[in-house]
Amino acid sequence: MTKKARRRQRNLRVGAAVTISLLCAAGLLLVRNRGITTAAGETGGVAEQENYEKSLRMDAQTGDLEALMPEMDVQLLTPNEYSRPQIPLEDIGGIVIHYTANPGTTAQENRNYFEGLKDTGATYASSHFVIGLEGEIIQCLPSSEISYASNFRNSDTLSIECCHPDDSGQFTDATYQSLVQLTAWLCENFQVPADQVIRHYDVTGKECPKYFVDHPDAWEQFRQDTAARMAAIEAEAG
Repeated sequence: MTKKARRRQRNLRVGAAVTISLLCAAGLLLVRNRGITTAAGETGGVAEQENYEKSLRMDAQTGDLEALMPEMDVQLLTPNEYSRPQIPLEDIGGIVIHYTANPGTTAQENRNYFEGLKDTGATYASSHFVIGLEGEIIQCLPSSEISYASNFRNSDTLSIECCHPDDSGQFTDATYQSLVQLTAWLCENFQVPADQVIRHYDVTGKECPKYFVDHPDAWEQFRQDTAARMAAIEAEAG
């Protein structure tokens, strides 16, 4: 084989290799950019997938702490200006407790209300978590984004909405236990001091969560129960 023929054959092999590499890279990019399908049925890109994965991990500091995370159903809201503006939550300095003010409604119904605001534009409202009457937890927003729940404390807090069976605003035992577990875990995970677990009332004076506003002793008991659970989590996580 002449030198010219060998050079031509070598160039063909190199060209084929480059073509295959480009096709593989393009395929990988296509797969990555297809993103994930959220509970709302919307498909996002790489950033949305990273947020979703981050919300599943909840930014756990250690494997042991991650294993102690309460069970929850991650149903991220579709990005929109009314309930999920995707404004970064740079620092988590507190946890704000709310009640839904819709007696008898479920966690799913309240999550779906937040989702529907993208279409109705009725108001600006959302929460990171909603706890249902049976103690079920739905996560609506990644911990890396703000919610529209706590007025001027939106910028540095995570929000938890709680369902309640009647107008008194008192939570069922199942809701209460999940609230204690979730609040304590969030405090341990994000290193939020127990005294920075507050009511919406403490931010604006709004009667929310109603039962904890009407019964300060119940609120104090909740804080004690949360602190005790934090200590247990810390001990279990080592």
